[in-house]
Amino acid sequence: MLMTIDVGNTNTVIGAFDDSESLVFCMRIETNASRMADEYTVLIDHYLAINELSPKEMTAAIISSVVPPVTEQIRTALRRLSGIDCMIVGPGVKTGLNIRIDDPATLGADMCCGGVAAKAYYDLPCIIIDLGTASKVFAVNEKGDFLGGVISVGVEMAFRALSSGTASLPLISGGSVKHAIGTNTVDSMRSGVIIGMASMIDGFVERFTKEMGSVKSVVATGGYSPLVMPYCKSKMIYDSDLLLKGMLSIYKKNK
Repeated sequence: MLMTIDVGNTNTVIGAFDDSESLVFCMRIETNASRMADEYTVLIDHYLAINELSPKEMTAAIISSVVPPVTEQIRTALRRLSGIDCMIVGPGVKTGLNIRIDDPATLGADMCCGGVAAKAYYDLPCIIIDLGTASKVFAVNEKGDFLGGVISVGVEMAFRALSSGTASLPLISGGSVKHAIGTNTVDSMRSGVIIGMASMIDGFVERFTKEMGSVKSVVATGGYSPLVMPYCKSKMIYDSDLLLKGMLSIYKKNK
């Protein structure tokens, strides 16, 4: 059983693939930089148990992380549970991607995993949309080259900025938007952030397509994608496990 761990700024997703490469287990926990290895050990062991799995079934593990302090704590937890050492997505690990940004070493592990998964599972050229703590749109061309992309504010970040940067606007969370023209403060804020995010994504899909010449797949992932996608005009596929699949592919290339 291969454990795949995606450490994001807000949430950490832990999944497990069996020998047939089927995802047999997936859990989502809050990313907490102050949580120690002992706590991660207990959490992972508990979630495995309620899914009728044992740490002894782990044969390998790979971590993609954008929060370095958490990486080592989870690595230690998995070592305690199963005795295995984790592969870490980063410089020196084979990905199969030709990364064509100015400094390939600076590419985030999450974007790397998304690009690898797009190349392995979807028709190219492909645009990947990852809506998490930050909103990212990036592109892989027909040759499987990672071209780059954009990084913008995330949904929750936008709501917090509206509240903290003004004297009268409340802190609200995401929700459904019935009309683009809001008739009260909360509905106006939701429309501004959620439909605004959808419009931004549509705009970048159009611009990316023009710059790339053609696009065969648009794939969305990340915790906020189900909230924003219904308001997008672009045709896209939602894949909640995209980054875990990317880690599976990277592990196989380095095995």
